[in-house]
Amino acid sequence: MNTALQVQNLTVRYGGFTALDHINLSLQEHTTLGLVGESGSGKSTLARVIAGLIAPDEGQILLGAQQLVKKRSREQHKKIQMIFQNPDASLNPKHSIRQILSEALLFHNIVNRSEVEKRCKELLDRVHLEAKALDKYPHEFSGGQRQRIAIARALSVEPSLLIADEPTSALDVSVQLSVLELFNTLKAELNLTMLFISHDLGVIHAISDTVAVMRQGKLVESSPKDQFFTRPEAAYSRELLSAVPKMPITRSAGGFYEPRT
Repeated sequence: MNTALQVQNLTVRYGGFTALDHINLSLQEHTTLGLVGESGSGKSTLARVIAGLIAPDEGQILLGAQQLVKKRSREQHKKIQMIFQNPDASLNPKHSIRQILSEALLFHNIVNRSEVEKRCKELLDRVHLEAKALDKYPHEFSGGQRQRIAIARALSVEPSLLIADEPTSALDVSVQLSVLELFNTLKAELNLTMLFISHDLGVIHAISDTVAVMRQGKLVESSPKDQFFTRPEAAYSRELLSAVPKMPITRSAGGFYEPRT
């Protein structure tokens, strides 16, 4: 299996505060890395550095064999797409869903202009929305539907890496489950490579192949999922697991995951 992403010695400082402290991390192609940690641990900062939204003070990022420099090309930006906790962060409220999806397709030359309409409908179908949604605007949809549109927008440019930063945490519990099941379906159908950030260990268990744990800007563990949930290496990982007696997983898997104590 090839390595999709390598983070090497990544450091970010804000004045005297170190947000990321020499992070080393790798992600294999067609797998999902679940990133967990308490609020303020540096998870979102790491995601934004990988996406090119924040420039690191030290270290480098490799996408495949290509080093990503601070000033990235259009093609490099296209290859890494990010889905935010609040879908409104990536959806222009003044644009229809047709405009939102079409602009991405045309800007990155994904399809010819004559094929845009067909591709927009395919993208909506992929996230289980009807074609009539194309003529509507973001405010006409629920939070879960807007998140589905944001996912379609991210997938439209055919990225090499999809970063999902707490994509279900702002949604109602029942909606969280349906969106999480959508991610699992997309992962299987499209062979996605994903960095999935969540504070919810049930979500991480349901979506991830490997799990990385951050604390105070440092990476304290990176392990295969089964190992993390049964034999975590770091004391902090054991603290996180012991704080959650039962973690719900997807409806398709059924039941609950109970961590070993």
